[in-house]
Amino acid sequence: MGNQKVWFVTGASRGLGLSLVKQLLAAGESVAATSRNKQELINAVGQNTDHFLPLHVDLASEESVARAIQKTHDTFRHIDVVVNNAGYGIGGSIEELTDQEIRASFDVNVFGMLNVIRHVLPFLRARQSGHIINISSIAGIAAGTGWSIYAATKFAVMGLSEVLAQDVKSFGINVTVVAPGAFRTSFLTPESLILAKHPIAAYEDVRASHAKYLTMDGAQAGDPEKAVAVLIQTASQPNPPLYLLLGSDAYQRALRKVELLGDAFSTQEEVAASTDFKQLTPLF
Repeated sequence: MGNQKVWFVTGASRGLGLSLVKQLLAAGESVAATSRNKQELINAVGQNTDHFLPLHVDLASEESVARAIQKTHDTFRHIDVVVNNAGYGIGGSIEELTDQEIRASFDVNVFGMLNVIRHVLPFLRARQSGHIINISSIAGIAAGTGWSIYAATKFAVMGLSEVLAQDVKSFGINVTVVAPGAFRTSFLTPESLILAKHPIAAYEDVRASHAKYLTMDGAQAGDPEKAVAVLIQTASQPNPPLYLLLGSDAYQRALRKVELLGDAFSTQEEVAASTDFKQLTPLF
């Protein structure tokens, strides 16, 4: 019991979040889990124990998030690991998606995460310890055709996590940003994926990309139970990694992106230097 942790997990009623909650409870950990539908979460977890705190949370509402984190602290007396898992996919060209659809995706995938981080940090700083795990996507490193807005949200998660890690290091708080590939969860189902309601025929490559991904539903190579086990093991490390790739497809896509950037940047040294102020030649 001395090593027992208290976890706060968002988006816990399905997918990786649900698998994580179940494995944590089976291991004797304490878990506060959030969902937009509390009863659905309770039914999905299927456990009635003092170690499980189901919470209805609207991540886009700062007040709702603040209440949930305070309730977690009041119940378990501290918080050790925060997993920002909530999010959903959105597909379509920028021209095909409405302003409302785009803003809604950022509200959950980015601003909801920021609300959680903002309100949990005072508790973690007070203890001078903790671990924040932000679930991004391989699309946050190497984006694909037809998923520009989803990629934008996940690139944002990567960027904020990188700087957050630097900002909180002196408080003894660790940060890990996770980039999963395709896992056999409900991510490609209508409950977790929004596609443009008014597609434009000219975007043939976008339609082909979406059709390809939809055929993968139920046949993804990634095992969510194994991914969750890695997340739990990562949280137990004294020096956890900042970047965590999950899935062989994520690993390969990340390496290809690194090579692409290296090739692109290495040809630009002369152009980049040409924009500097000219150094004056010393007279003596």
